[in-house]
Amino acid sequence: MVWSGRSGLSIKNAADSAPCVCQTEIVPEFCTCGAQLPPDARFCHKCGKPQYDYPNVAATEETPPAPPAVPLVRQPMEIGFHNGIAVRVGFIAASSALVMFLFPLPNPFLRLLAFLIAGFLAVFLYTRRTGQILTIRSGARMGWITGIFSFVLVGVLATVSMVMISNQEGLAKFLSKQLPPNDARTETMAQMLQDPATLAAVVLFSLIVLFIIVTALPMIGGALGAKIFEKGGAES
Repeated sequence: MVWSGRSGLSIKNAADSAPCVCQTEIVPEFCTCGAQLPPDARFCHKCGKPQYDYPNVAATEETPPAPPAVPLVRQPMEIGFHNGIAVRVGFIAASSALVMFLFPLPNPFLRLLAFLIAGFLAVFLYTRRTGQILTIRSGARMGWITGIFSFVLVGVLATVSMVMISNQEGLAKFLSKQLPPNDARTETMAQMLQDPATLAAVVLFSLIVLFIIVTALPMIGGALGAKIFEKGGAES
C-alpha cells in the first residue's frame, strides 16, 4: 500500500507478481553434516540439506475442461437367426403370407405372390422397428428367414390337412375328386398311392420344389424392399 500526496490512496495490484514467501526461523550456524553455513543460507552448500521449511503455498491449478461427449454410434446388427428382432419379424411376415396364401383366388399361382409380399413386408417391419436401412444382401437374408418360417408353416398345415383327409374319406378318394370324371390320371394316382417307394419319392420331390419356391420368393421380395428403402433413405 503506497500513499501519494495528491492522488490519494493507490493500491498496487498484487495479482501480477508472484506470491512472496518469507522465512521466519533462525538459520543455524552449522549444518548437521558439520559444515558452517553462511547467514540466511537456504541449503547446505556441502550436503544440500534445506535449513528451514517454507510455508505451504496453495497452488491454484486450472481444471482442464471436460472433453466433449462422444455420441454412441449403434452398430448395425447382422441379419440372422441370432438376431431376435429379425426372427420375430420374419415369423410375423410368414404368418401373414400363410393367411394370404389361404385366401381363395381364381388362379392358384397368384397365391404364391403372398410369399413375395412377405419378404417385402419383413424388410419394411424390420426397418420400421430398428431404424436400420438394410442392404440388398441383408434384405435377401431377411426374406430367407421369412421363407424358412413360411416353409415350416405351410408344411405343418399340409401335414395336418393330409391327416384329416386320410381319417375322413381316404387320400386316394379325395384326390380322385379333384380330377375330372373318367380321367386316366385317377388310376395312375391310385397305383402311386399303393406303392410306398413311389409315394415317398413324390413327397420328397414336392417338398424340395416347395422349399425352393417358398424361400426364393421372399428373398426376392426382401432384396426388392431393401433396394427401395435404401434408395429412399439416400434421397432423404
